[in-house]
Amino acid sequence: MIGIGKSFLGVRVLGEVDLVAAAGEVHAVVGENGAGKSTLMKILAGVHPPDEGTIEIDGRGVSFGHPLDAQRAGVAIIHQEFNLLPERSVAENVFLGREPVRRGLVDRPAMDAATARLLGELGEDSFGPRDPVRHLSVAQQQVVEIVKALSLDARIVVMDEPTAALAEHEVDLLHRLVRRLQGRGIAVLYISHRLREVFDLADRVTVLKDGRLVTSAATGELTPDGLVRLMVGRDLGSYFPPRATSAGETRLRVTGGGNDRLRDIDLELRAGEILGLAGLQGSGRSALAKALFGAEPFTRGRMTPVRPRTVREGIAAGIGLVTEDRKAEGLALRQSVRDNALLVARASGRGRRDGVRELLERVRLVPPRQDREVRYLSGGNQQKVVLAKWLTVAPRVLLFDEPTRGVDVGAKAAIHDLMRELAGEGAAVMMISSELPELIGMSDRIVVLREGRISGTLPAGPSEEAVMRLAAGEVAA
Repeated sequence: MIGIGKSFLGVRVLGEVDLVAAAGEVHAVVGENGAGKSTLMKILAGVHPPDEGTIEIDGRGVSFGHPLDAQRAGVAIIHQEFNLLPERSVAENVFLGREPVRRGLVDRPAMDAATARLLGELGEDSFGPRDPVRHLSVAQQQVVEIVKALSLDARIVVMDEPTAALAEHEVDLLHRLVRRLQGRGIAVLYISHRLREVFDLADRVTVLKDGRLVTSAATGELTPDGLVRLMVGRDLGSYFPPRATSAGETRLRVTGGGNDRLRDIDLELRAGEILGLAGLQGSGRSALAKALFGAEPFTRGRMTPVRPRTVREGIAAGIGLVTEDRKAEGLALRQSVRDNALLVARASGRGRRDGVRELLERVRLVPPRQDREVRYLSGGNQQKVVLAKWLTVAPRVLLFDEPTRGVDVGAKAAIHDLMRELAGEGAAVMMISSELPELIGMSDRIVVLREGRISGTLPAGPSEEAVMRLAAGEVAA
């Protein structure tokens, strides 16, 4: 892609952007939300025509008037939110709209056989062509999307935040699949906000900022600190705000807490500190946050000053929960920013209903427009609206479940700063994160869960190995 330019309604969103990817190369495309990554990929996929510039595939100039044109030219995009029909089988999803026909009927045996062959090429044997997609995990659904791309004879595969909803062990599976695509000579364009993934996987990195090309370089020529500086103009060293020097009074204490998913939980959250909560997928991290909040309450043990049995009781007790899935559980996507910011205040009858603009400015929503529907915001801005929603009731205890999942490094920094500000104002903050560098960089203490129990507690700044040993149950602390 050479000299690509694009404007919408007179606003220039891309200007003279070059992107060159080789066969068998994993090429990371990085930048803050709004940098132009999605627009550039949509131009490649035939969704938007470029206003300026040219596209060549295998040395030949191409022009796409429709996404099907790009698909026929060998371009496949795997979106962060999958395009699968859950009630259909794996094979029916792979060949949707392109079903093989024999004697006027869909040739299901041929479709199943072709899907099985592609699954075999990827080394995937945990499910088969006839399994309904609704029975598959998120990682397995992603495999189906990759198989669909292979069935189209894709030469270029675009992956948009492919690990945003994956557990740690599922990320390893995805990385192995990316290596297999690379081995087949496919060019993989990999969009990610996770710097570790970029350096682990990518051969080359292209950095966009404000719709323009900053640089394109071999990964070995860059450092994490230098890459962050290119993306946002901020050093990695200032990526996490300073930790608390001391904690205040106990805001919440659990003794022997338990329910169907948790056992023997002894926990203390103190004013002024950020408590990190680590553990593998299924360890009970989200279940603990929901129990503290009253969404899936404790049925055993003591919790002081109150053990909420419902969400309403949790809010009344001054507890807030930023849920893991902001779209499904945190926002009303077709309502305005203002209506979403007031969800908790209106539903609970508590807190302030004025000063919404000031709250949106505090969470650094850009621009702080109150009338726009939330579904049109970037992931980072959607998360900021969720935070503003809780600021209206000023909770004394605030639980963050994967607060920076799927947001860019600039939005991450804003969320980190706000979390530390809230702790500094006397709130007790608990943070769940699958990104160990983030958890270690932000936490004053780290509690590690394993199989619904606390397997140990670590002081500030432990090694990743120390956290993983406790998460895997190798040692006790």
